[in-house]
Amino acid sequence: MFYRLIFAAFRIFFVCLSLALSLLATKAFAADDLKAMVNALGTASFAQAEELVNNLGKSGDPNVVPALEALSEGDLFVRKSDGQVFLTKRAGSKLELIDPLTGASAGEEAKSALSKVKVNNSLRRAIRAAIGGLTLMSPDRTVRLQAAQSILKAPSADSLEAVETALAAEQDAEIKGVLESARAVALLSSDRSLDDKKAAIEVIKERGGRDSISILMTAANSADEALRPDIDAAITSIENSLVFADAAQNVWYGLSLGSVLLLAAIGLAITFGVMGIINMAHGEMVMLGAYSTFVVQNIIRTSYPELFDWSLAIALPVAILVTGAVGLVIERGVIRFLYGRPLETLLATWGISLILQQAVRTIFGPTNQEVGNPSWMSGAFELGGLTITWNRMWIIVFSLSVFFALLFLLKRSAFGLQMRAVTQNRRMASSMGIRTPWVDAFTFALGSSIAGMAGVALSQIDNVSPNLGQSYIIDSFMVVVFGGVGNLWGTLVGAFTLGIVNKFLEPYAGAVLGKILVLVLIILFIQKRPRGLFALKGRAVEA
Repeated sequence: MFYRLIFAAFRIFFVCLSLALSLLATKAFAADDLKAMVNALGTASFAQAEELVNNLGKSGDPNVVPALEALSEGDLFVRKSDGQVFLTKRAGSKLELIDPLTGASAGEEAKSALSKVKVNNSLRRAIRAAIGGLTLMSPDRTVRLQAAQSILKAPSADSLEAVETALAAEQDAEIKGVLESARAVALLSSDRSLDDKKAAIEVIKERGGRDSISILMTAANSADEALRPDIDAAITSIENSLVFADAAQNVWYGLSLGSVLLLAAIGLAITFGVMGIINMAHGEMVMLGAYSTFVVQNIIRTSYPELFDWSLAIALPVAILVTGAVGLVIERGVIRFLYGRPLETLLATWGISLILQQAVRTIFGPTNQEVGNPSWMSGAFELGGLTITWNRMWIIVFSLSVFFALLFLLKRSAFGLQMRAVTQNRRMASSMGIRTPWVDAFTFALGSSIAGMAGVALSQIDNVSPNLGQSYIIDSFMVVVFGGVGNLWGTLVGAFTLGIVNKFLEPYAGAVLGKILVLVLIILFIQKRPRGLFALKGRAVEA
């Protein structure tokens, strides 16, 4: 009995040993096979290389990914003497050779001993599909999503099996949706049944978008005649839905432009609307706010890089103080001597704008300055077919916040009450003990501060240069006049209305002609309503 147990144990040991040796031999054979295929890329034609890439993708071995990525980038080299393929890294006058599968160093060679493995666009598409298939089962969600998206952009019947395997195992809803679209796209170029292809056309139609139209049109060139009606119907359906999507996208772009105009015009609504000053230097207040952001970010980059995501929060009070102080100096030094003389005010502020522009050119130079986006303002996301960038969305939120904060200040604070009193009847306000000169000074400083806040926001979507303010000054005046001089609600409605109208006219008339048409429409509107949409009321105005 004892000998039988020993004999059975030895049998189990030898079976396990045989299996382990067999598995190691299989792996070694597979590794040698992969190495041979990678080396074959060095002398293969484009058609042969595409077949080799497909086979490497089907291997399921993630070790081939660096080799495929290097081939796609044109960084794969073949040694002329023996046809071995390597990745390379500069090592003095020579190149260090790196094994494309293991990453191990394989010595050094002169550049003349190597030649680059050639690649074309068709081969790059095959590489993207192969890499996508290899990374679809990665434990990293980001890697899987990128792999699914790469297969969707480069559909191939060869990747269909890998996509279906990944789809069966995928639990993430977003990745699963991309994989379903990738499967449908790959199905159209496969030899599957007619019913499967019709179902795939429905999936692509539900996905929508211009990419889907391109996919269906490409499929129509080689599709069975029985599929033509389904493809044509799907293309028509997507085109009809895109009409509404384009209209919605234009509305979004209009709101985005309107928020920029609101930020630029809301300070002007106070200085021009409330005080009656034609301030041609208002655009330069916007510019100073943008340059304040640039200076703050430079200090943070060099001294406190970990605070970069907070740079806008730090730049905002700096811009308010800088532009408010400059506005106060301008009002006390120049404007207060010119009340009641609008043409002289216009000329004086225009001269101030030229001085400020030249001062900025002298200090910072005439070229554009780099202002970065914090991480929370970078990128974009999809919402119901709309592409929404984070920086534009936050600017809309910011402009509305500034608007309602200013509205609260004017309606609920003692300073706001005094400002409205001076606006409606300056002599009566003065007789009631209100110091009208200082109300004027702080009102002008407030308008300048808001322009500085606009500059902080605009630095995230526009070039920061000495000419930044000039791009918005005319549009700002149009918004204020159209909405109603001195009326904040009119400024809000006017900004968003002009923004949306501009974006709907641009596709048909172009950017320049679109602005001209908007100007003509405003002139015609002012002929009917000289005080704008929301006329300011008061004894001084009515007089």
